[in-house]
Amino acid sequence: MEKITPKLYNWASIIDDVTREQAIRTSKMPFIQPHLALMPDAHLGAGATVGSVIPTLGAIMPAAVGVDIGCGMIAVRTQFMAAEVTAKDLSALRHSIERSIPLSAGKFNQKLTDSVKPRIEELKGKADKRLSFYDKLTRTHWAYQLGTLGSGNHFIEITVDEEDRVWLFLHSGSRGTGNTIATHHIKVAQDCMKKWYITLEDNDLAYLVEGTPEFEEYITDLNWAQHFALLNREEMMDRVIHDFSHFMGKPVDEAERINCHHNFTRKEHHMGRDMWLSRKGAIQADKGQLGLIPGSMGTASYVVEGKGYAPSYNSAPHGAGRVWARRAASNHFTIEDLDKAMVGIEYKRSEAFLDEIPAAYKDIDIVIHDAHDLVDVKHTLRQIVNIKGD
Repeated sequence: MEKITPKLYNWASIIDDVTREQAIRTSKMPFIQPHLALMPDAHLGAGATVGSVIPTLGAIMPAAVGVDIGCGMIAVRTQFMAAEVTAKDLSALRHSIERSIPLSAGKFNQKLTDSVKPRIEELKGKADKRLSFYDKLTRTHWAYQLGTLGSGNHFIEITVDEEDRVWLFLHSGSRGTGNTIATHHIKVAQDCMKKWYITLEDNDLAYLVEGTPEFEEYITDLNWAQHFALLNREEMMDRVIHDFSHFMGKPVDEAERINCHHNFTRKEHHMGRDMWLSRKGAIQADKGQLGLIPGSMGTASYVVEGKGYAPSYNSAPHGAGRVWARRAASNHFTIEDLDKAMVGIEYKRSEAFLDEIPAAYKDIDIVIHDAHDLVDVKHTLRQIVNIKGD
């Protein structure tokens, strides 16, 4: 761990100057106490550094929480072994899942299935008086986004651990619903800064003050969007399990299920005080708590157990962390480069995924090494099927 300033602690051995400067700028906000923590996968982000853990007293910066509210991972360990799965046509499994789950930005369900309806009712109940606001904000599309993947670094994978046991694994969040809610509150915070004659180095540092109506509405909507993200992953995983069971010819027996956010805010108690803790690209890693740290497409992912390391606010990295911007990666790498990275993995061959090539990310093994104070590795997962939205 590197102490960059008294208010900025860093666990990333790979970090560029621009990312470091962004984190220093954020850490100077007076309500960030006692220090901001950078995770091993830290990289430049919109609003705040991705891979940062931000403790705040009496205020929250919506842009620092981010627009993909509640984004995270879910994994299920099945009873099947690798040899049972790889003996079959993995392309058939990939196509089946691609038909069951809408992929890519802007793609929704065309109808509401029986499995998703109880989750929609659960969300309606949690929304209470805010339901009409969510309907208006998303033009009533939110229910049709439940059970959809999105694009970018979101994925569905069939993976195998060190004992050749098969895991089902996916990454997604609150989709356009969470993005719309976050964008609304970021603007509200920026309008508050203008109303209060507060000038900031960066408009993305705009904040809401605890005790104000704007703050209370944000927390209500944030909690709802985080729950939306959790249920979105549950719904997709149920569809993956259904398709995988059909592919294998027998039902999946769940040996283990882990579902964790890595873009979220909640009230926690650390270092003798209550605080709002925003993890933007970081998982909660209380002592003994299981979590998921994915690599990029084509590389390993990890099931980890938290160590409850106090200086990190019981947190750990959420993935590999980018080293190439998306457009730069797309222009630099070729489809042949992607082919080499994906040898032995069933995936949709497309130049649309060049910005997700493993070389565009930090080496996940270095990230895991940097996190040795934060987590213990329980399982190492390697992909045999990768599904993404283009």
